[in-house]
Amino acid sequence: MRLCYTGKARSDVECAFAWYEKQRRGLGSDFLTCIEATLMNVQAYPEMHEHIYADFRRASIRRFPFSVFYTIEKETIIVHAVFDNRQDPEKIERRIVDNENAPNKT
Repeated sequence: MRLCYTGKARSDVECAFAWYEKQRRGLGSDFLTCIEATLMNVQAYPEMHEHIYADFRRASIRRFPFSVFYTIEKETIIVHAVFDNRQDPEKIERRIVDNENAPNKT
């Protein structure tokens, strides 16, 4: 399956990468490696992960307290958010609802 990120999801990854890299050189790269492994799993088994809201699914990122929130649309997986699990769950839900209504997918 093809993989696409929304603009907000790209921003999520860039911000988290920068934060981890600031904590320790190389940690940001480790974060990206873990995201890549999670997304490879999502691509191989897109329906394996739990539904959390409407058609949105959540895949946890190993080693880091983040999750990937995505939908499956035809032959494409759309990544809507890469969120820190320590954030307010209502914030995550609001973000997902906002993404659900946003036509801008890149």
